[in-house]
Amino acid sequence: MNLSLYAGATGMEAQQLSLNTISNNIANVNTTGFKKSKIEFQDLLYQNPRPVGGDTGAGNIVPVGIEMGNGTKVTSTARVFSQGNLTQTERELDFAIDGNGFFEVERADGTSAFSRDGALKVGPNGEITTSNGLTILNGPNNLPPERTGIFVSPSGLVSVMMPDGTMQEAGQFQLTRFNNAAGLKSLGGNLYIETAASGPPEAGLPNENGYGGIQQGYLEMSNVNVVEEMVNMIVAQRAYEINGKSIQTSDEMMGRANQLKR
Repeated sequence: MNLSLYAGATGMEAQQLSLNTISNNIANVNTTGFKKSKIEFQDLLYQNPRPVGGDTGAGNIVPVGIEMGNGTKVTSTARVFSQGNLTQTERELDFAIDGNGFFEVERADGTSAFSRDGALKVGPNGEITTSNGLTILNGPNNLPPERTGIFVSPSGLVSVMMPDGTMQEAGQFQLTRFNNAAGLKSLGGNLYIETAASGPPEAGLPNENGYGGIQQGYLEMSNVNVVEEMVNMIVAQRAYEINGKSIQTSDEMMGRANQLKR
């Protein structure tokens, strides 16, 4: 069996998946709260015609064996939950999470999802919602319609200004965190759901016990570095080309062997 053909094929497939991941990162460079993905590879099983540490037959140990690899495979596309840059918008319903945590939202089926997209809105009943109309849980849910302003402290305390100029408390934001945020499942729409890998959600107050703070009038942008992604794209492209070249070279060598005459 010519292992180089199969190894080259696995390399091309892996680099195609790498390019898919890079392209998705670049496409979401301006998506609020987006977290980039990083693709991870592992080598495949090895064939060992001469195992290292084996007996040579004369009572000696083989110091260095023969290992022939079978290529590579993609093992994961891990989310990188590093902090994105905060951009000032001066909109009173824009909130950036500065640090660890997610907003918990209620999906249409009643289950919870989690998001770092802080471009929020006010629903018809005074509840705080996402841009898609999903209600923010663990937050104010009955803002008075006669309010003239909304103010949220870094610790998540919500106050509203009334027409007479007085301030009235209107609720408290809480944030949610996970032991392994990279284990969350992406749903699209800037939403994640918990899995067995992420662990259960833990709710707490902003700016306390390791939870991030809430910055009103700001949005967290994606953590995608365009220059870095362009470099990764060039690397993936070259790796794809050289894997294809190895397949071509292997094919040519086999062709030469078939042309040999006795």
